[in-house]
Amino acid sequence: MLSVVFHTAEDAQVLERVKAGHFSRTSDFYLRQRALQLSVSPGFETLMSLQAARHLQPLDYQLRTVRHVLMNLRGRALLCDEVGMGKTVEAGLITLEYILRGLVRRVLVLSPPSLVEQWQEEMRSKFNLDFIVYDSAEFKAHPNPWATFPRIIASIDTAKRGSKQEQILAVPYDLVIVDEAHHLKKQRSQAYQLVSQLKKKYILLLTATPVENDLEELFNLITLLFPGQLETAASFKRKYITRGDPLKPKNTETLKQLIREVMVRNRRSETGAIACRRSADMIRIELTPEEKAFYQRLTVFVRVSYRVGVDKDQTEVHAFVLKILQREAGSSIEAVLPTLKKMAANQDYPESLRGVLTVLARQAGNVPRRAKVETLLKLLPRIQGKVIIFTSFTETQHYLVQTLRTHGLLMAELHSGLRRQEKEEQVRLFAGDVDILVSTETGSEGRNLQFANNIINYDLPWNPMRIEQRIGRIHRIGQERDVHIYNFSAVDTIEAHILEILDAKINMFQLVVGELDMILGDLTEKRDFEDLIMDIWARSDNDESLKLEMEELGDRLVVARDHYLAVKELDDRLLGELAPEEGE
Repeated sequence: MLSVVFHTAEDAQVLERVKAGHFSRTSDFYLRQRALQLSVSPGFETLMSLQAARHLQPLDYQLRTVRHVLMNLRGRALLCDEVGMGKTVEAGLITLEYILRGLVRRVLVLSPPSLVEQWQEEMRSKFNLDFIVYDSAEFKAHPNPWATFPRIIASIDTAKRGSKQEQILAVPYDLVIVDEAHHLKKQRSQAYQLVSQLKKKYILLLTATPVENDLEELFNLITLLFPGQLETAASFKRKYITRGDPLKPKNTETLKQLIREVMVRNRRSETGAIACRRSADMIRIELTPEEKAFYQRLTVFVRVSYRVGVDKDQTEVHAFVLKILQREAGSSIEAVLPTLKKMAANQDYPESLRGVLTVLARQAGNVPRRAKVETLLKLLPRIQGKVIIFTSFTETQHYLVQTLRTHGLLMAELHSGLRRQEKEEQVRLFAGDVDILVSTETGSEGRNLQFANNIINYDLPWNPMRIEQRIGRIHRIGQERDVHIYNFSAVDTIEAHILEILDAKINMFQLVVGELDMILGDLTEKRDFEDLIMDIWARSDNDESLKLEMEELGDRLVVARDHYLAVKELDDRLLGELAPEEGE
């Protein structure tokens, strides 16, 4: 028998309600339970996310931004920090804070296609948050994945399309994050309409350039956050835009007051973030005669096969393999040889093709010397301080480790085959007495390596953003020394041509962290940069046509850079007048 002791008159009233069969709804019980949980949680002045975030040391201005968005902007904000100031960190902390407090479960991140994987990696490595990406096999296996998975990262270009849009709009999201939100500047665009119609409690729009051609673009973005904040488009134009000049504001104090209720903009000049400089040396390398002969023969094979296609039904797959072959050849013999052998043994290929691949594999195996590694051994003693040697391929990484050890050099190593604890041990070694780290890109993901300030790009990714991500491992907020980059460039290879246009045309290695992405944004909106490169390489019949096509691509980069710089100057001027000031 159960005995219940009542101490107050209110307790007796509860008993009477039970006797009468008067019960509250289950939903009321859970609401009260949640209210009690929130009542014992600390206020937003104390960020719970700081204890949970891994490999992260946010700066003061980032913490001020996070608290301001949580406490004052009600989780609906336009984050307009300058390029490279860490908008992703701010958005990640806000997301994690809401999740830890039970205020957010479903999160949708919309970004340009080129940034989807970067978002996934940063959310996992820095905030311990697992997101599924829209083009993964697991995601595609579900009939309605948008309703199935609670945390999703998707390309905004994919999300805005027909059937997918219907599924997305049916899901109630707790938090929506839109990166590169300046792409939403036109109200009539599909992307704008999608974000506008999404069911969402909180929303963060991230962009360093909210205004490009017209102040109405700023109106459109703010209207996504708080419809009516700036009244209607017609009244905004009448009150706040000078007639005849769409980029000249009027009634700026009133407009500034309205904007500070929804926007945050941190500027490098005010915070001192990333004060160090970076410099780059191009290390031009003459391949040995045997290396050059092999590279040229492989290139002929790749070009012919890329144009013709071995099997018309598998053209895309085959093109991908050919691209890998060409990239491996630019890295090392050790990287390309296993692929050639595997392809030569593939019975799905015609016998004639397998014969060509066998000859190529035999030629690669007979190359006696490695000009790049000889150059590396001469360079290392001249570098002062800790150095990271980056390669894209595990086979090249293993070869470098073995070769350097043979020459009596101590080093740490990072690659995707190591377990988490093993990676942490290697980082500890590198932070201590070991001055050389040989790493693949995937091996170093999420690692804070800014105690080093030298990088050697032993091989070169064809995607400039991959190069930027390598540099970003050490040239980041908190780096106190100037960063030195050494780019290996074998003469007459595709990588040499890529380096030439990136360095000579847009001075890539002098750009501020994050600016490259802004420059490449429109250029690579529909096609990856490395696919553009592969097309040029495969189409070119001789050196002259190759140089002309690469020059044309370089000119497009110059136009994109000049456009970005003009937009940056405009936003600095306008938002310098209109953005919230520190402490507001």
